[in-house]
Amino acid sequence: MKVMVVGGGGREHALCWKLKGSQSVSEVFCAPGNPGIARDARCVNVGAEDIDGLMELALAEKPDLVVVGPEVPLVLGLGNQLRAEGFPVFGPDKAAANLEGSKSFSKRLMHEASVPTARFEVHVDVEEAIETIRAWGAPIVVKASGLAAGKGVIVAQTEKEAIDAVRDMLSGNSFGEAGSQVVIEEFLTGEEASCLFIVSGDTILPLASSQDHKALLDGDKGPNTGGMGAYSPAPCVTEAIANEVLETVAHPIINALKKKGAEFIGILYAGVMLTEDGPKALEFNVRFGDPECQPLMSRLKSDLGEVLLAAANKKLDGVELEWHEGTALCVVVSSDGYPASFDKGQSIGGLDAVEAAGTTVFHAGTAEKDGNIINAGGRVLGVTAVAPTVKEAQQTVYSALEKLDWPGGFYRRDIGYRAVAREAS
Repeated sequence: MKVMVVGGGGREHALCWKLKGSQSVSEVFCAPGNPGIARDARCVNVGAEDIDGLMELALAEKPDLVVVGPEVPLVLGLGNQLRAEGFPVFGPDKAAANLEGSKSFSKRLMHEASVPTARFEVHVDVEEAIETIRAWGAPIVVKASGLAAGKGVIVAQTEKEAIDAVRDMLSGNSFGEAGSQVVIEEFLTGEEASCLFIVSGDTILPLASSQDHKALLDGDKGPNTGGMGAYSPAPCVTEAIANEVLETVAHPIINALKKKGAEFIGILYAGVMLTEDGPKALEFNVRFGDPECQPLMSRLKSDLGEVLLAAANKKLDGVELEWHEGTALCVVVSSDGYPASFDKGQSIGGLDAVEAAGTTVFHAGTAEKDGNIINAGGRVLGVTAVAPTVKEAQQTVYSALEKLDWPGGFYRRDIGYRAVAREAS
């Protein structure tokens, strides 16, 4: 079959790479793609948020399956328009995508569905938000309600930091429309994990567990980013915990959406905190995580094309997933200065040598200029390896990264540290 992938980041590169290797897939094309994706799929220069352009492309190319990678086109209703033209789509409609598009909607739905989550309040007024912060004390979490590319969450260690964040979002317009509402949340203590599910109507198929590293610096210090690395499986997610998340988080939220007339087809990503009182949902995404997708696709043994088409056609019941043994670990190389300002257009060398050292390099924020790969975004590369243990996967990636020739690149040096410590003990 012919598959159209929408997006141009590391997640989409991993999906195109995996689809290219699927026996069920004869052709993959990607809009807009990037120079790395161009190795695995035909790239068409139509932006991921250009809904009219994407519709024209689909009608011209007539793909057998459309896989929507990023959240923005889903929130804009691309899934609705594609389905109206008869295309099988992997990605939810606009109403279900609101689960990620609005944190206030998501938290209220969790409350309605009795999904275990942190205590919260939604505010549009600065002074009322400040009252809540002073009443609850710190540490406390402040979230921009709308889409903020993974950066709209402030884990404030002091009341002042939280109040500054609220003022910044509601008055300072630091996240634009995304910050016109804020969610104030109780701070939860525990270990965070990513639990992803392929959802097709009433059928929910869990993926292997994974763990993201959202903070910029080693030891989970510094500001939140879109993710600086990930690995799969996550040892903290035992079989019992995985089952508990499926029964107390995934099924209730999908049922709650269905009651509102929003049927879900696509990826449900539950970010969960493993607390002393059990798993609690932090937030939901409606697409593969980035960078979680890179290690997940590296470990997946099953034919991805077959699985996603079955989900799109509501024929997922009875499908089982097979996984390669061992651990896949991805380290994100970002532009130095990310998530704040950074310089673009820097030449990146040594990529072939990095891959020759036993890794797969997934491109995210790259472009091509005069035959050279340059940085064109904040998170630029996802260097990924599969090995029998977390420690070996970690060593392979960091050893390979020594061959990267990009002085303006930055990466954490401790991705997977929790799992490495668990292995050692």
